Amino acid sequence: SSGINAEWPLRPGYKLYFEFIAMSEVEETLKRIQAHKGVIGTIVVNQEGIPIRTTLDNSTTVQYSGLYHQLTAKARSTVRDIDPQNDLTFLRIRSKKHEIMVAPDKEYLLIVIQNPTES
Repeated sequence: SSGINAEWPLRPGYKLYFEFIAMSEVEETLKRIQAHKGVIGTIVVNQEGIPIRTTLDNSTTVQYSGLYHQLTAKARSTVRDIDPQNDLTFLRIRSKKHEIMVAPDKEYLLIVIQNPTES
């Protein structure tokens, strides 16, 4: 016997344990981002555009989640239309009042809103 237990990765709780570790790393990252000077709020949005983590009030979260989810999808589509081998990795928008940064991933979007004069 090689000593390798083929059933080990399939044990109940194994995947949940690693999801818990990954989620605590996500929470730590969000806390670190939120602590930066000028950061107003952070939102994590799933593939459907539904916010799953936020530091903002409900109405602001829903508005930003829906609109930036749509904008990111359009930006990603535009990048791929220009070059099908390419993909959107980051979106940064600066207005008079805010700077919004969107980091898209396969399953989630991270949206960070900050005051551009304090960053």
